[in-house]
Amino acid sequence: MNTEIINIDTEQDILTIFDAQKANAQNVANTDVKTRKNKLRKILDWTISHEEEIGQALFNDFKKNPAETNLGEIFGVVGEIKHILKHLNSWMKPQSVPTPLNMIGTSAHVRFEPKGVCLIISPWNYPFNLSIKPLVQAIAAGNTVILKPSEMTPHTSALLKKMLSALFEENEIAVFEGDASVSQILLNQPFNHIFFTGSPAVGKIVMSAAAKNLTSVTLELGGKSPCIVDETANIKKTAEKIAWGKFINNGQTCIAPDYILVNKNVEHELISSLKEAINAMYGTDAKQSVDYCRIVNNRHFNRLNGILQEAVEKGAKVDIGGQVDGSENYIAPTLLSEVEDTMKVMQEEIFGPILPIVSFTTNEEAIAHIKSREKPLAMYINSSKEKNIKYFMDNSSAGGTVINDCVIHYGHTEIPFGGVNNSGIGKSGGIWGFTEFSNQRAVMRQKFGTFKMIYPPYTPFVTKLIKFFVKYL
Repeated sequence: MNTEIINIDTEQDILTIFDAQKANAQNVANTDVKTRKNKLRKILDWTISHEEEIGQALFNDFKKNPAETNLGEIFGVVGEIKHILKHLNSWMKPQSVPTPLNMIGTSAHVRFEPKGVCLIISPWNYPFNLSIKPLVQAIAAGNTVILKPSEMTPHTSALLKKMLSALFEENEIAVFEGDASVSQILLNQPFNHIFFTGSPAVGKIVMSAAAKNLTSVTLELGGKSPCIVDETANIKKTAEKIAWGKFINNGQTCIAPDYILVNKNVEHELISSLKEAINAMYGTDAKQSVDYCRIVNNRHFNRLNGILQEAVEKGAKVDIGGQVDGSENYIAPTLLSEVEDTMKVMQEEIFGPILPIVSFTTNEEAIAHIKSREKPLAMYINSSKEKNIKYFMDNSSAGGTVINDCVIHYGHTEIPFGGVNNSGIGKSGGIWGFTEFSNQRAVMRQKFGTFKMIYPPYTPFVTKLIKFFVKYL
């Protein structure tokens, strides 16, 4: 087994390993449930036994508190693996289907077979979680995998390389570190499936490259996820949930509330409660808090600082926060009210610790605001009135929705995770991740008889018989 960390960054190396995985794909596809479970257990055991090492890598990349690493990176991976281990036997079994009347004499089932050689391009915001979770889904489905982690989190990428090189041969699981040029070489290869997590802009590049080889894709993207707060919501509890969901990982979460839509009657109460919640979590000076991590790099800091300053210059009010320090890639938890649609903070996905607040007077106005934008990855509804909740649900579309909480749906193993259109294509998590990496192969068997009665020549009797089938079957 290869335990040496090899830096693979040339096109020839990529081609060699891709070809090796392609040659080995059928062997991996034919593995039984016991073999696949053993692979998953190796990843599970390594993750648990290297908790401190994972935490140190994330601290080096983000200054992230180890507790937050456990919560945001390790907890989800452990939960996903345990869920798959519990259900993989049943998932791998062929699924019988009923026989329609017009197919009497046949039987059929759906067989789940691996797609083959898969590419996973993972992002920097949750670099361990969003690499390993799709990886274990692909392994459960019986695929070989090439993983390309983000160069923006080099310590975690090196850890992933070390981990997977120790656990697997490269003709089954391989890791390629490097920048966008490495990704481009990988995208030129005829993979059987590509799983990408990142921005809609890069998602379009991935989908375009995949189209050249007619490769199927899963795209987990993002967008501006709205958070509705109506006049019936429990404002104090709602503020606590929003503050946690927004500022965990410094707002660098694809399903973080991107902006708040609050009923005008409770706007000031919500802002006051959000201030209290932020101070309770991070103190009056979040820069001194060991629980508040940093922007991933200076480039993203400059982008966020730019949209913050532009909003203020155009008249946005800073209700709390606004302090920045480029030497630490630090931006304080910031609330902005009196924002306008023309501001970049309301046009771009923020992906940082800046939370704009927009007031509305009617539910119709709130929905019109949401529908004027692309369909979001997540939508949050805070209300104690079922009529309002139903209205918001019935008149909107989103990848996922949480009622009276934030971001927690990602950890639910029994529901699909993913976007719609601009916010993503395909679903992952649990059984949905397994099927996403599988070809659902239809298998039909003729047990007895024949359909010869409807073969040509189309005599009057055959024609009458076909008409009968069309009308009555």
